[in-house]
Amino acid sequence: MSEADRDEMDVRRAVVLDYLAHGLSDDGRPQYAKSPAGYAVGIEDFQLYQVAFDEDERLTIGSEVVVEPPADRGVVTECHRVEYDDLSSGAQSELEYVVADLVEENEERFVDFYNDAQPITLRLHQLNLLPGIGKKLRNGILDERKRKPFESFDDLSERVSGLHDPDEILVDRILEELRDDDLKYQTFVGRREQEQNQ
Repeated sequence: MSEADRDEMDVRRAVVLDYLAHGLSDDGRPQYAKSPAGYAVGIEDFQLYQVAFDEDERLTIGSEVVVEPPADRGVVTECHRVEYDDLSSGAQSELEYVVADLVEENEERFVDFYNDAQPITLRLHQLNLLPGIGKKLRNGILDERKRKPFESFDDLSERVSGLHDPDEILVDRILEELRDDDLKYQTFVGRREQEQNQ
């Protein structure tokens, strides 16, 4: 891996979920001392961030920003991770749409999840973590991918009987992982960090 590739892997990008031009409401400083703030979700691993923005930049919901490392940030001046419950109501309501867009825009990556999912234990498979996927659907997916890897969400829907909206199933699982921090298995949220720690 080249130095440029390694640097690119270390850059974490996020999508703005909420932009608060007048700063956070719980920030006790006077209005003139507050900088624009907001919330964002990581593109790669769906980590949630509270961010402060450069006052000279105007952002909109859906803008892409760099959150890590600090040296590569453009419009973000501060950033730290938060939980789902820490998000503003605006960010919470926007999250589902942004996650759905990210799954759609990165279709190959998420179709590969269906192609590459493995058993977690003798009784539990990664596919079973997805909402609505029981033994029958899991076996249908496994049988079909042995014949030939899936190429798209449409391909999955056509080849696996009973599997409707495979992209929406992934969105539901990602949102579940974001909302419930007590889940035993995290398949998508924080995945990049787990892989780097192995």
